[in-house]
Amino acid sequence: MQISGLTRPFAVLGHPIDHSLSPVMHNAAFQSLRMDAVYLAFDVRPERLPSLLPALADLGFGGVNLTVPLKETAFNDLSDLDESARRLGAVNTVQFLAGGALRGYNTDGDGFLAAVAEAFGIEVAGRSLFFLGTGGAGRAVALTCAASGAGRIALSDIDGRRVDQLAAEIAGNAPAVEVAKVAPELAAQQRACREAELIVHCTPVGMKPGEPSLLPSGAFRSGQMLFDLIYMYPETAIMRAAREAGALTVNGLGMLLHQGARAFTIWTGRPAAVNAMRSALQQKVYG
Repeated sequence: MQISGLTRPFAVLGHPIDHSLSPVMHNAAFQSLRMDAVYLAFDVRPERLPSLLPALADLGFGGVNLTVPLKETAFNDLSDLDESARRLGAVNTVQFLAGGALRGYNTDGDGFLAAVAEAFGIEVAGRSLFFLGTGGAGRAVALTCAASGAGRIALSDIDGRRVDQLAAEIAGNAPAVEVAKVAPELAAQQRACREAELIVHCTPVGMKPGEPSLLPSGAFRSGQMLFDLIYMYPETAIMRAAREAGALTVNGLGMLLHQGARAFTIWTGRPAAVNAMRSALQQKVYG
């Protein structure tokens, strides 16, 4: 990669940010398509974001991604929001328009649906799902699944207010979907987990090496599917627990790929180099 004064910068912003693999896949796409562009990562605290985004636009950035904890900050600050961001209440992709205007999108939901279809060969319509964790990404995915016709969604989080708020949003936006609130105690979570067809792990537990699974192997059964949003390891502790019980498992690498591909097209107007992006991610995670 030859960087010059003509190279167009893109970036992912978050706090912390050192775990992000977004630079790996986007730089692979730029190289594959022979684009004079580079994708960087910056650690940004939430209070700095409102002033930083216009500055990046002025500097000529082509667009940015946002990760924890900036998605809700951008949603509350930006006035021009795509339908995806309005529906999910969070922004993970910002497009810089002519004249310095900023438009916010959310590609997480579509990225999840594409990854589930690719990994398990299913759609979520009519399915029973259990969400362990209802923070930023979990909330976006749960709302997307509700809008896509999920039959039943069970929610559990150590923060009961998050569960109450998300359950109310689902009931308001998709009243045909059955919603259950699951207490954070292990016994209740195990029951809800065993009843579901698809379990979605959305907590940060497992991002640090050696962290144990929040659920034991006995919480799972054969025939189930577990999708762990954590993507930086081939297998997390909760994936291992589910696999040992006979469930199919996948990490979040596919979601990262497909949400990133959608962001790439929003910024550039070009189809993303998905194969190059996938190969770069798999090489980084699986070696």
